[in-house]
Amino acid sequence: MEYSGKSINKEKVSSLVQQSHYISRDLSWIKFNFRVLDQAKSNQRTIFERMRFLAITASNFDEFFMIRVGSLYNYLDYGKDRVDYSGLREKPFRKILLGEAQNFTHQQNQVYNQCLKPKFAENNFRIVGLGDLSVEEKQEVSEYFMKTIFPMLTPMVYDNYRTFPTLIGKTLTFGVVTIDDEDKDEKKLSFVQIPQNLARFYEFDREDELLFLPIEEIIRWKLDKLYRNVEILAISLFRITRNGDFTLEESDDIEDEFIDEIKRKIKTRKTGRLVRIEIEPNYSDWLIKVLKKRWDIENENIFEIDSMLDFTGLNQIINHPEFKDKIPSPPPQVLPYGMDESNVDLFEHLKARDILLHHPYNSVEPLLQLLERAAEDPDVLAIKITIYRLAKNSRITNALLKAAENGKHVSVLFELKARFDEENNIREAERLQKAGCFVIYGISRFKTHTKMMLIVRKEDKGVVRYVHMSSGNYNEATSRVYTDLSLLTTNETYAHDVSEFFNVITGHSRPLKYKNLITSPRDMRNALIQLIRTEAEHAEKGLSSGIAIKMNSLEDQLVIDEFYKASQAGVKIDLIVRGICCLRPQRAGLSENITVRSIVGDFLEHARMFYFHNNNNPKIYAGSADMMVRSFDKRIESLYLITSLALKQQVINILSYNLRDNMNAYFMDEDGNYAKRKLAKDETPFSIHKEFFRAYANKDLVQQDIQLFDNQIKDKPIQTPQATEPVS
Repeated sequence: MEYSGKSINKEKVSSLVQQSHYISRDLSWIKFNFRVLDQAKSNQRTIFERMRFLAITASNFDEFFMIRVGSLYNYLDYGKDRVDYSGLREKPFRKILLGEAQNFTHQQNQVYNQCLKPKFAENNFRIVGLGDLSVEEKQEVSEYFMKTIFPMLTPMVYDNYRTFPTLIGKTLTFGVVTIDDEDKDEKKLSFVQIPQNLARFYEFDREDELLFLPIEEIIRWKLDKLYRNVEILAISLFRITRNGDFTLEESDDIEDEFIDEIKRKIKTRKTGRLVRIEIEPNYSDWLIKVLKKRWDIENENIFEIDSMLDFTGLNQIINHPEFKDKIPSPPPQVLPYGMDESNVDLFEHLKARDILLHHPYNSVEPLLQLLERAAEDPDVLAIKITIYRLAKNSRITNALLKAAENGKHVSVLFELKARFDEENNIREAERLQKAGCFVIYGISRFKTHTKMMLIVRKEDKGVVRYVHMSSGNYNEATSRVYTDLSLLTTNETYAHDVSEFFNVITGHSRPLKYKNLITSPRDMRNALIQLIRTEAEHAEKGLSSGIAIKMNSLEDQLVIDEFYKASQAGVKIDLIVRGICCLRPQRAGLSENITVRSIVGDFLEHARMFYFHNNNNPKIYAGSADMMVRSFDKRIESLYLITSLALKQQVINILSYNLRDNMNAYFMDEDGNYAKRKLAKDETPFSIHKEFFRAYANKDLVQQDIQLFDNQIKDKPIQTPQATEPVS
């Protein structure tokens, strides 16, 4: 099936979409995945890096279909109304969305076939077929099939006597069409799913190269072993994706019932409605006819893959020990200023000065060591923490368990609704609860996405509270690949706010106001809108103004409207938005003063920073929230005001570096498309994923004078971020 891209009246729909002041959230996300795919095209990267980015696009697209396309079908299947930001209703929007998805899939296959596969041999490996093997190698494969694979395979027939089997999503499956000699007029359809606990490739280590034989080719070769005395008419390899988007029927029921409800909903992902079929070329038309009727799907839901089904399987090659030195390692992480001496006492250090950690350039060790020290310290009275996602074999969990064993009060709010981490979070939460921790399983109706920790310690001069607030999860594994920002402090204003916040989410408290926190769902949208309006008022009065914000996603329409008004008032607005952006920049009369760029490269940009110039008295926030409806209305989030002059300057410098990046930055045009700018002949390449390591090692982003950390810089002006002009 060849994708033509002519699924609807494209000119009419395109005109409607472009007239809207807003860009579709889902179409914007596909544009983001195109930027990730662009990394797989780069000749500046090794073949293994490029394969990794291709695998990431495949994983991203799996989740996109499970959640975003699945959510769309929740409207379509139940006759509910939905109007996209582009102005399209649910049915025409489905055509547009699946058409864009088809286009993306086509380009994925092109990248694999034309850019990557031809370079495998020169890098001493190949993905091969049976025809590439020697007689001895074929015999080895045959023995592997009979001893290991064959006993695990289960053909599942569908006919008048047996019901349609439940096929597992995201699993390679053979659809087999057969007839037997006794009734040649009746075709039968059966399915063979490839076990997920088998390696994707069977490996051969030749003297000069590694060969990787796909497991599906081994099974295809020997499939007749499962079908005795019948004729196989067609064999088609395919892969299905199911709707994974579910809504909890939440109430104030007791805890056990809430957990059981989550467990039941997780199981529904295994039987959710079909939203996509990926299938190899030359498939059986009769098979597809049966599947379309059975699963109520259209041609647009069927994606022909003329390369390799499921690029995430490439990770077996990428992570092969033979290639461990082929992917460049990032430079060593740098400890924050003042912590490079050995055996630093973190409790004493934090009483002297705040620490701003910028991951992955700064190590996460100070945070982990602080928690592990607190778990053992006899003077620590209590630890409170919110957890959204954890690493496997988490040091965070182990420290909390140790703290409970040592008799400390440990309160943990575990968000059980963290998508695709629900089962792991339930398991870890139950471990902590059994150890004596006070565990709260989320908040009814809201997802707790904020990242906070509070350590209460008895000291000579009284009780001291140690606070950590972050944009990133308490996950030491992702801290190496996600860029995040977090604050460690003993500042009493922060401590009071965070203590009050924990009382809200673990008990029944409604504080009237926080001093240094903005929280949702109560007041975050309104607070940010007021900050934007203040900049617009300053611009209208001829005062100094400006906004620079770095975030993951921008989708909330009310906030976007305020950006438009501020732009029209003359405020210069620089937005650094990694993924979804529904705002349309550079439109005449609407948003000429707004630039949007997305930074995509070696690390996943996950930090959130909000800079408001405020007439030369900057207000700067950081935290866990994006400017999205879900962040404002459906999640418990927090942003913290940065008050230290030295740390303000550090965040401003971080934003300045982001605005200077000319290697990883994609600039958004009015039509929603993104493009890199060509460097001028005399322009020096500047990549934040390299420059931050250098800058922290050389202390360029923090003032070297220790007096600056004692708040003795009142007479020194704070430098504001200045964006370099994009190069045409």
